[in-house]
Amino acid sequence: MAGFLKVLFRNLLEGPCTDPYPFGKTFSPPSIRGKVLINPELCMGCGMCVYSCTAKAINITPLSDASGYTITVWRNTCCLCASCKHYCPMGAMSISDDWHLAHAADEKYALVERHTIKFTPCSNCGAMIRPLPLPMLKRLYAASDVDPEKIRSLCPKCRQIEAASQIVQNSGADAAKAENS
Repeated sequence: MAGFLKVLFRNLLEGPCTDPYPFGKTFSPPSIRGKVLINPELCMGCGMCVYSCTAKAINITPLSDASGYTITVWRNTCCLCASCKHYCPMGAMSISDDWHLAHAADEKYALVERHTIKFTPCSNCGAMIRPLPLPMLKRLYAASDVDPEKIRSLCPKCRQIEAASQIVQNSGADAAKAENS
């Protein structure tokens, strides 16, 4: 009995050893996976996240007027495996450390993240495109003298022509410098 009273007294003085959740903030280790987040600025609509999602929680739907697409993540369906983050070539998918997904049954269809991404016209020919994100263009053209800002708003065909002409111009300028030296 004395041993029990000793433990009881110690516990009363030290307080609980558990987290104060849901009344206070709780500790989350960095490796815990929470909600899927989408950065619409980086999303290209390639569909790799849809393909890699084992739970089929991600959907990309073209808009009815063909002016863009909508990407949707159903949080109730997501199994928090992070495959979408791993396979996204642009890094548009990320996983937060907010794993608090408890909700009332009538809110189950409200746990959705949805972004509508509109196409823009090519600055050269007017074709409707999704401009490549600047970080991607900088990676693609890192070894060349092509200006990513200049070709960002071009469709793939016009981008190819513009990049080739910039490379030819730069190599011509380099050849002229070599002759003058």
